[in-house]
Amino acid sequence: MILYRLPILILTTGIVYIFISPSEPLAFSIFFKIIPMVLILIYAFEQSLPKRKATHYWIIAALTFCMIGDATIHWFLIGLTAFLIGHVLYTIGFLQQWRFSFPRSLSAIPLLLFAIWIGYQLVDNLQENGETMLILPVIAYIGIILFMAFTAIMTGNRWAILGSILFIISDSALAWNMFISSFTAANEVIMITYYSAQFLLAHCLFTIDPTTHKGVTW
Repeated sequence: MILYRLPILILTTGIVYIFISPSEPLAFSIFFKIIPMVLILIYAFEQSLPKRKATHYWIIAALTFCMIGDATIHWFLIGLTAFLIGHVLYTIGFLQQWRFSFPRSLSAIPLLLFAIWIGYQLVDNLQENGETMLILPVIAYIGIILFMAFTAIMTGNRWAILGSILFIISDSALAWNMFISSFTAANEVIMITYYSAQFLLAHCLFTIDPTTHKGVTW
């Protein structure tokens, strides 16, 4: 039971933020929003392998910047920048666990097609809404998160793969809701997939052997 205490606490605080805590005042909302991420960081530190190597620290740093992004996303460009840095750090960590596989490398095709599709939708709507200053940051973000997912896939680590895919789903839902068309239960979809993604990306640390560069793979 002790083993599952922190994950249960992460789940509970996530549910409290998504379904119970009020959105106003803003400071109150931000406080409840980052509590699950603080717990995920603690989970990453406490449950990580005793001999941490560079990959572990890169991913922990990525979690930290994503938490900063959580707290500042209301100021969109600041939050976007923090998340972008977080994805760069994730990418660096995953590159150190890169294990080439031709079947896994084919994942670049659907990722690229998705990037073209979502990028076209977002750019078209940003231009229509007169928000052209956001086009370059949004395109850069699409590129880095999809490359992060590709590097996660190339590690072969199942938790990293699932986490990166959920991150794409979460951010795609966020972008669609903000810039293209709002939809019912957007916040619930965005935050459930987001917290799940971060938890799985933190969990992947515990399956990486820093001495052999091997992990639980598909």
